[in-house]
Amino acid sequence: MSAPSKPARVKGTGEALRDFPTFRLISYLVFAFLYLPLVFVVAYSFNSNRVVTVWKGFTFDWYLNVLANHDIQRALANSMRVALVATVVSVIIATGLAIGLLRMHRAGRTFAWALIGAPLIIPEIVFAIGTLALFVQVKVPLGVNAITLAHIAFCIPFALLPIRARLRGVDIAIYEAAADLGANEWVIFRRITLPLLMPGVVAGALLAFIISLDDFIVSYFLAGPGGTTLPVYIFGMIRNAITPGVNALSTMLLAVSILIVTISYLLTRKKR
Repeated sequence: MSAPSKPARVKGTGEALRDFPTFRLISYLVFAFLYLPLVFVVAYSFNSNRVVTVWKGFTFDWYLNVLANHDIQRALANSMRVALVATVVSVIIATGLAIGLLRMHRAGRTFAWALIGAPLIIPEIVFAIGTLALFVQVKVPLGVNAITLAHIAFCIPFALLPIRARLRGVDIAIYEAAADLGANEWVIFRRITLPLLMPGVVAGALLAFIISLDDFIVSYFLAGPGGTTLPVYIFGMIRNAITPGVNALSTMLLAVSILIVTISYLLTRKKR
């Protein structure tokens, strides 16, 4: 008696994507294209040769030189100042917007979200040119303060995304029960809303911080005397010559970005 034949697999929507021809090969090529440049940046940051593309030996000297460079320290201080202020202000505004959007009618909420989320879809170069033109017109001095104002504007929708997602998952019956027990709006916000939103607030703050810290285009357009941020400084280093020092500084910035994005992802994932 012959063994029962294995039922033929029916192709359709249930077919796994990995079963398509060349899917695995294409996936490997895409990942290689995305991550091999980062591997080379990190690897050659330890190159003892000043010519970055010619490997000579292993060293940590470039990292020590970067940490001892006063210009880099000044640029990093500017970036941290801008990122911290932009993060705090944008998170406060985003939290208020999230609560306000929840109370709006559906049509008004959709329109308001389209306006608030515009920086997510507007090309950054257009935003930078428009902001520069506006600041010149109203005579806002270019520099760290101008960069901070611009970063606050485009960090708000990034901070709003996880806060809004967290708020939408909260049961409205909690607020109704608190109101029935005599709690006013401030008590409800302080004792219920804010603690429930805290994972989203922290995730939004981390996301806004890394977006501001890594920004180059807006910072480049608005940087005045003494307003050079770290990404703008790295661009200036590349224009002169690409050395392992550039790779070392980029690697350190990459490590901070990965750490912050990972924390933000874990906090956002935790709420599910």
